[in-house]
Amino acid sequence: MIQYDIIRRPIITEKTSIQKEDSNQVTFEVDPRANRIEIQRAVEQIFKVKVARTRTSNVKGKIKRRGRITGKRKDWKKAIVTLMPGERIEFFEGV
Repeated sequence: MIQYDIIRRPIITEKTSIQKEDSNQVTFEVDPRANRIEIQRAVEQIFKVKVARTRTSNVKGKIKRRGRITGKRKDWKKAIVTLMPGERIEFFEGV
């Protein structure tokens, strides 16, 4: 897999902003087929930082209703990447 195919988008919420400030962790939506090592290498190559640890979790899509019609959001994979002390991803600093 190519690195830009593994990392799909950053997750920017109130919780992830607190994690970034307190624990130097960044959260991404990643390809469901990617493993921790592939995710770690992709983050290191794309953002030019050192990664200390990578945690992943599969997020189940919610079931939504609109009247009588029910639908389901897609399932996706989340990666929480802990950066080495002193490392920063400048992309998140302005957000």
